[in-house]
Amino acid sequence: MASTVFDSVLFRDMFGTAEMRAVFSDEALVGRYLETEAALARAQGRAGVVPKDAAAAIDAASRNIKLDFDRLRHETEIVGYPILPLVHQLSAAAGEAGRYVHWGATTQDIMDTANVLQIRAALDIVARDLKELRAILVDLARRHRDTPMAGRTHLQQALPVTFGYKVAVWLSSIDRHIERVEQARPRILLGEFSGAAGTLASVGEGGLDMQRMFCEELGLNQPPITWHVARDGIAEAVTLLGLITGTLGKIATDVMLMCATEFGELSEPFVHGRGASSTMPQKRNPISSELMLAAAKAVRQHVAAMLDGMIHDFERATGPWHLEWVSLPESFLLTASSLANAKFMLAGLVVHESRMRANLGLTHGLIVAEAVMMAAAPKLGRQHAHDVVYDACRKAIEHGGDLADILSGAPEIVTALGGVDAIRRHCDPANYLGLSGRMVDRVLGG
Repeated sequence: MASTVFDSVLFRDMFGTAEMRAVFSDEALVGRYLETEAALARAQGRAGVVPKDAAAAIDAASRNIKLDFDRLRHETEIVGYPILPLVHQLSAAAGEAGRYVHWGATTQDIMDTANVLQIRAALDIVARDLKELRAILVDLARRHRDTPMAGRTHLQQALPVTFGYKVAVWLSSIDRHIERVEQARPRILLGEFSGAAGTLASVGEGGLDMQRMFCEELGLNQPPITWHVARDGIAEAVTLLGLITGTLGKIATDVMLMCATEFGELSEPFVHGRGASSTMPQKRNPISSELMLAAAKAVRQHVAAMLDGMIHDFERATGPWHLEWVSLPESFLLTASSLANAKFMLAGLVVHESRMRANLGLTHGLIVAEAVMMAAAPKLGRQHAHDVVYDACRKAIEHGGDLADILSGAPEIVTALGGVDAIRRHCDPANYLGLSGRMVDRVLGG
């Protein structure tokens, strides 16, 4: 019976993806253990530490073995780790060559390396999804480069921006995440073969060459020294996911607020029944955004766990290592879910341009008070211009009316701006978008 959202038949595709689950399934994990043991045997065969025919036999057994998973589970519960029980079965499957299985290695060597192989496959998925999401955001930013809308600070209308500008801000973070993933790979994708206390004492002379060959067999980087208790690479992987889901959570928050009835500026893609209420037929809830936000909050907790889990005692930890077994797969599953929801939601996002324009008029011109003040400042001085426009704003707020009409009754402003028509031009939000368009172009590479 499923017991968490990650393996639930009902919820698993809301909190993960089939592709990412396949990377972190039990079968895949044990397969990585076998892949690691086989690579070790091949490297030791190359180094002449074990007979080449024995290495070949171990490699073949690792590919053809029919594992008894019930026995593996039972023995893992007794031992506390899966490698010794796995070695028992692999050694038997390799026949006479079985005496050379796991030669000079320790349990954590195999488990760490297998986890790194999983991380590599998972990062490939994340990197691909980030690039696909980038393409979606590029198109959205380009189409709405000049679509004016209210910019908001502290949940209040501040100054006009464009929707393309908002999307380009989102996109700039995604670009940095794509860069971060590539920059992090050399630090994270390290093999581990160091023996019981990390000194390769079980192998002795030539151990570092053997370690290099082992890493070469798996396409991983050779570490300069053992990382059994130096967990910054694993912590960096999860922290990176925290940054990615944090950005997606920010996007989701913006979208959810803009979908609110009172804003009405966006709608998530329409799919019959999606976001429906059991009692309110009119509802169209922003489900994708909600899942993205939930993922951000959940991954954040795993980031904290991984940072805490970096504090290992001496040369082999008593407990913190186990945190990774929980946080690593769950963080990647949540990130995959968030990216999948982001791609779906943003690719079909409905942008209500007319509502954006209407919302710009909610304050009857107050949103561009700064535009009038700055236009009048060269003649009146900045502070005096501020005071005159401030008084006009207070009248508009307290007594109603358009800011342009009130300013048209202020002789100082009329003179400073050169007439009533100029006042109305400065009070049009579409004329005070700053460098929004040019900033969009910079992000898009134009």
